[in-house]
Amino acid sequence: MIEIKMPRLSDTMEEGAVSVWRKQPGEVVEVGDVLVEIETDKAVMEYEAYQAGTLAEILVPEGQNAGIGAPIALLDDGSGLAAASPGDQNPAAERSAVTPDAPASAQVAVTTPTAETPAASGNGTTPKVASPLVRKLARENRLDLSQVTGSGPGGRIIRADISGLLAHGATASAPEDIPAAPALATPAPAAPTPEVIATPAPAVTTSSVTDDVRGSRAIPMSQVRRVIARRLSASAREIPHFYVTAVADAEALMELRATLNAQLAEADRAKVSVNDLLIRACALALREHPEVNVSYNGDDSAVMLVHDRVNIGFAVAAKSGLIVPVIRDADTKTATQIGGEAKKLIRLAVERKLTPDQTSGGTFTISNLGMYAVEHFTAIINPPEAAILAVGATAREPVVVGETLVPRYRLRYTLSVDHRVIDGALAAKFLQTLTKLIETPWTIIA
Repeated sequence: MIEIKMPRLSDTMEEGAVSVWRKQPGEVVEVGDVLVEIETDKAVMEYEAYQAGTLAEILVPEGQNAGIGAPIALLDDGSGLAAASPGDQNPAAERSAVTPDAPASAQVAVTTPTAETPAASGNGTTPKVASPLVRKLARENRLDLSQVTGSGPGGRIIRADISGLLAHGATASAPEDIPAAPALATPAPAAPTPEVIATPAPAVTTSSVTDDVRGSRAIPMSQVRRVIARRLSASAREIPHFYVTAVADAEALMELRATLNAQLAEADRAKVSVNDLLIRACALALREHPEVNVSYNGDDSAVMLVHDRVNIGFAVAAKSGLIVPVIRDADTKTATQIGGEAKKLIRLAVERKLTPDQTSGGTFTISNLGMYAVEHFTAIINPPEAAILAVGATAREPVVVGETLVPRYRLRYTLSVDHRVIDGALAAKFLQTLTKLIETPWTIIA
């Protein structure tokens, strides 16, 4: 018997959530078959089998978490159970307990369902046997499966049998014979909070008690949101941030962008955004000030890393949470190349299909809220990077030019800096260079 363990699928991953099991107990598994879809802190990724056999047991059901290296399933290769877990003749029973650090008031016993486990319906009745996808849809849409006639093997209820119920107000999912669809069409199911392991039945766990006074209800946080909370809490707590704000006259930048996009449209090429130009400008400023393009791994480290390559991460607000894809070697790419790559990365981020390579290796990050008409804000550093630029909206303001008051585009941005490795004067010089590039934008695309 072989233990299938939770893999490490990203550099910041500490635990993963099982999104969809692509194989069920009793099914034959060949090398290269996709066993399961794992929700990491950045995307939903497929995990392939490296050994052949028969899937004997699922230890971590869909929607539940497991730490890196924890067993999530058993694969029968004919070697017997003792080889996989010596002295453990019933591994599923021992894994039915709650997490050790769960509060007593919130502990919920969890069993390990198999493909033949009856699904819990929205009204609490016990329906017939249903597929894992149907059970998930029933929980999410609170469907009553007790009166549904299954057309699958042994009367099993499959996705096609509940199409009518889903049509009446439920969100449609993909057909059961296209197992990868949850990662492509809809966001993956939210992972439970670290304190509670939810039972497979209701959409809201037994610990999610409604607050009658405030009308509150508990909603499980996604794996991405949990990692964001943990990493940014550590950043705000451990990194001595300081902030430097500058404002640039962006009139010439907006005129250049309009001219450039008109020419690109005539050539039937994709347009560039203000953010694309800012990524390029930041890359050039970092090349001029390499001391800002650094990383620091904490107070225990005796060195800081000065990076020769300029890899710019940019924040993307996906439904699952904040994702930061990275454009590598941004200082060597044109604004149109950056724009094309950024659009592709944004699409993958929304679809939760980014690879670890596309979200790692950043040396500097840009967070732009200008599209939401935000004038000014400060951002939390994305460790181990040492700085992040928060960009506000480009808006027209009255400006004194000579003796005349004229409307001109102005752009405000704030650099959040790790004071352990970057001092105020260096931060100011970086912003001075960035402002010069924005106010003479032809140098950005030269």
